[in-house]
Amino acid sequence: MPQIVEPAMTVRDVAAFLNVDEKTIYRLAQKGGLPGFKVLGSWRFQRQDIEAWITDRKVQAAVVKQAKPQELSQRKNYAKNI
Repeated sequence: MPQIVEPAMTVRDVAAFLNVDEKTIYRLAQKGGLPGFKVLGSWRFQRQDIEAWITDRKVQAAVVKQAKPQELSQRKNYAKNI
């Protein structure tokens, strides 16, 4: 049986889905922070990729929240030196 593929989402669709400004979506996509691809110069996104990205962000936030204070200060110092 053929797999049904959902139509790709536009920048406007993703911005509405995440409740952020369209400029934020452009910025994240250009930096590689949001999974997407270009079609004839226009960004497109797959809903399942965005949902997976959200899940990953939640997991990362939970890990940081559970980290010991000493670990957090080491991460902050490491981030400053990058």
